[in-house]
Amino acid sequence: MVVVMAPGATKAQIEEVVAVVEGAGLKAHLSFGDQRTVIGIIGDKTVMMDLPLAGMSGVEKLLKVTASYKLISREFAARDHVVWVDGVPVGGGSMAVMAGPCAVESREQLLEAAAIVKAQGAQFLRGGAFKPRTSPYSFQGLEQKGLEFLAEAGEKYGLKIVTEVMDEGNVSRIAETSHVLQIGARNMQNFALLRAVGRAGKPVLLKRGMCGTIDEWLNAAEYIAKEGNMDIIMCERGIRTFETYTRNTLDLSAVVAVKELSCLPVIVDPSHGTGLRKMVRPMSLAAVGAGADGLMIEVHPEPAKALSDGPQSLDEQGFASLMKEVNGLTTLLRGENRLQ
Repeated sequence: MVVVMAPGATKAQIEEVVAVVEGAGLKAHLSFGDQRTVIGIIGDKTVMMDLPLAGMSGVEKLLKVTASYKLISREFAARDHVVWVDGVPVGGGSMAVMAGPCAVESREQLLEAAAIVKAQGAQFLRGGAFKPRTSPYSFQGLEQKGLEFLAEAGEKYGLKIVTEVMDEGNVSRIAETSHVLQIGARNMQNFALLRAVGRAGKPVLLKRGMCGTIDEWLNAAEYIAKEGNMDIIMCERGIRTFETYTRNTLDLSAVVAVKELSCLPVIVDPSHGTGLRKMVRPMSLAAVGAGADGLMIEVHPEPAKALSDGPQSLDEQGFASLMKEVNGLTTLLRGENRLQ
């Protein structure tokens, strides 16, 4: 249920409604708009329906939220939610770019990649310190040493760090280094992990599972939001279909759907979405055209020598060319709201 407060409702009236809700053992989540304050109520529906809210001072109306993902739904939050990452916006018309190698392989490799990323105007350095791989014999990442290299590279080049969290036990350790906690496709429905990152106090990047529906993806985001963290960045990275030409099938319709159904920003990962270097550029531009709030691009100083995902990684020249086109298209479509 959603309580819509009347325009001009006082702070005392809002607090009174919250007190009634919480006094009944329910949770109240506030969303402040330009004209109205909206209070979302989470908990036992039977208890909820018995609350004497309709006649309370300052209450304009009560609405039933039909979506199972209540806190992030458009029914609850009509305005787009901008995720601010240490001063850098994701959403709100800007174009956030997260770029870097699939895996942190060495200090030298990461510093070189960070220099490329920074020089071309990206705001985030992405890189995996802990790598979930299909084969147990594939490179699994440098783990703690990789985190140290990420921290050094981010500090040196003024880049925000994005890296993946694979289990609950590592959340606090990775949160000390990373500005954004990434939940990979394989963990989209690891509900214990979603709750843990929701409590960590850091923005979360939630990748769509390779077989996840849009509804399942949004409900996964709700697990994070329910812990009190609305700073969630949705990432479309392709889904598994019967097609074998590309690594995955990049579903750009999901960008439009998620922005219509929820208030959360959506970025696109065309590197994993296609698995083919030659397709990263056209699909990146298509993502900008579809209204994506950002891109996640794999960049490696020497893709041919990459320990993982070399065939889909861009080198320095390729990334520079891509960024020039992305910047131009973003400016054309969104005016002054271009790369920040």
